[in-house]
Amino acid sequence: MRLQPPPRLLARLHREASDWRRWWTRGVVLLAAVASGLAVVAFTWLTEEALAAFAHVSRWAWWLPLLWTPVLTAAIVWVTRRWFAGAAGSGIPQVMAALRPEVDEARRGLFVDLRLALAKIVLTAAGLLGGLSVGREGPSVQVGAGVMAAFARWLPERSGVTPRALLVAGGAGGIAAAFNAPLAGVMFAIEELARSPEHRSSGLLVSAIVLSGLMAVSVFGNLTYFGVIHPGAFGWAMLWPALAVAVAAGLAGGLFARLLLASLAGQSQGPLNRWRARQPVLFAGACGLGVAVIGLASDGLSWGSGYASTKALLEGAVAVPLVYVLLKFVATWWTAWSGVPAGIFAPSLAIGAALGSNVAVLSGHAGEPGLIALGMAGFLAAATQAPLTAFIIVMEMVDGHQMVLSLMACALVASGVSRLVTRPLYAGLAEAQRARLPG
Repeated sequence: MRLQPPPRLLARLHREASDWRRWWTRGVVLLAAVASGLAVVAFTWLTEEALAAFAHVSRWAWWLPLLWTPVLTAAIVWVTRRWFAGAAGSGIPQVMAALRPEVDEARRGLFVDLRLALAKIVLTAAGLLGGLSVGREGPSVQVGAGVMAAFARWLPERSGVTPRALLVAGGAGGIAAAFNAPLAGVMFAIEELARSPEHRSSGLLVSAIVLSGLMAVSVFGNLTYFGVIHPGAFGWAMLWPALAVAVAAGLAGGLFARLLLASLAGQSQGPLNRWRARQPVLFAGACGLGVAVIGLASDGLSWGSGYASTKALLEGAVAVPLVYVLLKFVATWWTAWSGVPAGIFAPSLAIGAALGSNVAVLSGHAGEPGLIALGMAGFLAAATQAPLTAFIIVMEMVDGHQMVLSLMACALVASGVSRLVTRPLYAGLAEAQRARLPG
């Protein structure tokens, strides 16, 4: 006796196979995810080439960055303000602003579109060409969202996938591809972008986020950015140093976010912000000069994204000076304040790694990679107030699955301390973006 499929199952299979809109929608979304992921891969390659070119230029003469960095910073800000105002800053606030209910499709292009995505790629790479303390991960959110949103025109009517959903998937896919960490992309969508999830298409959108991340894996390989760490046993002897890292990272990250809000969101009307408002290009040049001076003072450690110093700390290959935390902190703040397109994720990881290293040295655990990884997760969680995304990013970047609980605890404590110091950074910057909407 042969078993026959239930009639209801056959009906569902027939409906699934015959609904061309559903298959067309899936094809468009997945193709958009591939394009978004590949755009971030190209962005990654270009930024790495730009930073390598700056290193080559800076070797010609020790004083050259004192001219090159401020001039290029001023030029980037002039181009950005003249033609690509929506590309300034991190890119995450723009995506969050574009997702607000009052921003209709006609005005969404002020914050996210393909033109801004291309500008973001070029201008962020130019910042690294100037040695600025720039991260590409926040900009990758705007790039991924802009590329993916461009495919909305090919979605059929009543597809169940809205342009808003494409923005969420593209932005989260940008994080996944930038960090080579698909799980972090999914968590970023839940924690920062998708305040009201699209229930009907959530499975398809998660698939799109993961597929964007897999584009980076297919090109760069299934490798962690910082290798595999081997932390020592986290016994009672490590409890107080770990707690010190979490609290210090929370305070430092909260102060960092507060300074950025005061500098970029109009929360301070001090003389420097008034100068910035009157003469933004000249102010940017002054910021670039300050970053160049800090770079020379740190023997080049503070220039660029900070990936090299972070990896060296985790590997125990180098011990950075205790003052490096302050130098990288100020260089990143001034870079963001200048108004160039720039993210803070990678510099935040570098600051946190150095902070963890300092606590390790002062507590007699010098070179302990576990404390360095905790510093990375703690400072990033405090600066962004997105603790789950922060700990998953660090876990995936250092293959720190054996540290899941400690990384999560550190991120939660640091984020909680940060909330005592400041309000959420990206929400505040997204609110400031609303000022760009026409009245």
